[in-house]
Amino acid sequence: MNGQLDILTDRYPCLAVCREDIRKAYEVLEQAFSAGRKLLVCGNGGSASDSEHIVGELMKEFKRKRKIYGDHAAALKAIDAELGQVLADNLQGALPAISLTSHSSLQTAFMNDAAPELVFAQQVNGYGKPGDVLLAISTSGNSRNVLYAAVNAKARGMKVIGLTGSRENRLMTLADVCIRVPETETYKIQELHLPVYHCLCLMLEDRFFGDAA
Repeated sequence: MNGQLDILTDRYPCLAVCREDIRKAYEVLEQAFSAGRKLLVCGNGGSASDSEHIVGELMKEFKRKRKIYGDHAAALKAIDAELGQVLADNLQGALPAISLTSHSSLQTAFMNDAAPELVFAQQVNGYGKPGDVLLAISTSGNSRNVLYAAVNAKARGMKVIGLTGSRENRLMTLADVCIRVPETETYKIQELHLPVYHCLCLMLEDRFFGDAA
C-alpha cells in the first residue's frame, strides 16, 4: 500500500495533503471486498466518465495478471470441456463494482416517472446492501443527485467515500472518508481525481491479485 502511495506523491507532490485520506479510503474498500461486498460509483459529466473508468480497472486486469486458477477453472471445464477451457484461459479475476451512470433505460424511466435528482439514490436502493461502499464523485461536493445517493447509502448501512475538490462541501459531511484534492477549478480537480483513483485501484489489485494473494 505505502509503495503505491509513495509513487503517487512522488509524481504528484500536491497530493501529499490527501495521502492519509487515500489510505483511509483504501482501507474501507479493502475491508468491503474482503467481506465479499461490492462498490457502487456515481458522478456527473466528467465524473460519470471517471465512474466508468474506475469500474473498468476493478472488473478486469489493470496492471497485474488475474488469471483464473484452481477450483474455478476445474469447475468450468467439468461443465463443458471445450467452452470451459476457453473460459479458464481468458476469464480474469474481478472486484465487484457497478457504475450507476451506465443504465440509460432505468435512468431515463425513473427521471421521467419520478424525481430526476434521485436517479442515483434509486439505484443505491436496488443494489446497495449493508457493508457495500458508495464512491461518490463530485468536483464541487454539492451535486444534489450525488448527495441523495450518499444519504441513502448511509441509511442502507453502506460506507461512503467522497472524491471532491478542496473547498468545504456538503458531501464531506456525509462521507466516512472524503478525499479533497487541492484544486478548485473543475477541470483541474478532475485532472487530480484520475491519479487518486488509479492509486486506489493499484493498491487493491496488489492486495487481491498480488503474488502472495
